[in-house]
Amino acid sequence: MSPTARLPAAARAVVGGDRRALARLITAVENHDPAALPDLRALYRRTGKARIIGLTGPLGVGKSSLINGLLALLRAQGLKVGVIAVDPSSPFSGGSVLGDRVRIERQVGDAGVFVRSMASRGHTGGVAATTREVCRLLDAFGLDVILVETVGSGQVDVEIREVATTSVVVLVPHLGDEVQSLKAGLFEIADVFCVNKADLAGADLAAKDLSELVSLGANPEGWRPAVVTTSTQTGTGLDVLWSAIDAHEQFLDTKDLRRLGERRRLAREIVALVRERVGRELTEALDRDPDLNRLLDGLVARTIDPYAAADRLYRDVRGKG
Repeated sequence: MSPTARLPAAARAVVGGDRRALARLITAVENHDPAALPDLRALYRRTGKARIIGLTGPLGVGKSSLINGLLALLRAQGLKVGVIAVDPSSPFSGGSVLGDRVRIERQVGDAGVFVRSMASRGHTGGVAATTREVCRLLDAFGLDVILVETVGSGQVDVEIREVATTSVVVLVPHLGDEVQSLKAGLFEIADVFCVNKADLAGADLAAKDLSELVSLGANPEGWRPAVVTTSTQTGTGLDVLWSAIDAHEQFLDTKDLRRLGERRRLAREIVALVRERVGRELTEALDRDPDLNRLLDGLVARTIDPYAAADRLYRDVRGKG
């Protein structure tokens, strides 16, 4: 029996190029459906090949337009591309507003492009909680490049670093003093700076300011972020942007930083998975375990403090392990 034949049905369909099966499995992952876990486990060995490129930056800088331009550029090179557009959640349904997805253009019937909009569902950091898992599904599906667009809430959109191998911070010419504030957030995560809407006045000055900031920064890995200008109105600079992204991807391979970055991201991921599982089990136990209820009673009565209670719970968890 071939390795593919041994896969669960949904995973086998994804590997076989079934777009509907991929969409259904993504939905299951977004809904935290435990039935998707065997497929995720089975597909993990088939991941790690795609380049995952994150585009982040404040609202209105033109991230979706840039993705449209990059899509055309990459498809012309014969690359298969996935797009994950993380949108704000509806306060009523919890679903994605779909604002980014309707702005992303692709040829109908182009099997080399897969676009998915994801709801942030209240998750902070600019991405959804399951963005990493969805990227893996697109990777296993056989896509070469995955473009991830963050919500676009500014300084807090830094979690893309835990998903993407290259992070592009997109800005526009009229940010003014806001460029200086980048040192507190987005500046640290940028592998490439893109001054978009370069057809507007002030683009050269914004790029110059960013270049000066980059020259003052010290990157322990030895990479100095590139600063490029683009205009989706005139179609200029997109090839330069992709060249800068490609240069960073090659740098990761040359310095063996891709493997180290993956180790760092996976370490944080498994800690988060354990934290989520233990937290959920403890929350459930607090509702039904008589000993833990007495512990809560002691907290309310101030006969024990929260730190001592947490120590006791931690010892109990380690004892059961």
